[in-house]
Amino acid sequence: MAFLDQIPLSILILAALTLGLAPFLPEPHIWEKLKMLAAGELVKPIDWFDLALHAAPWLLLIAKLVRMALVRS
Repeated sequence: MAFLDQIPLSILILAALTLGLAPFLPEPHIWEKLKMLAAGELVKPIDWFDLALHAAPWLLLIAKLVRMALVRS
């Protein structure tokens, strides 16, 4: 978990809001991919790879926030 401790929270927030949501119009790309996943339309390997890339900043941010909450307890 030392890896998460070394990443500044501000960098993760910035990454989640930019890389995690880009492109912003007509809808955030991560949202489009999550809708495809829920509908069972996420079948191409490139779509899975795209979902992983757009989800990674969000997953790291969530992991960092959970880690910070657990360390403070």
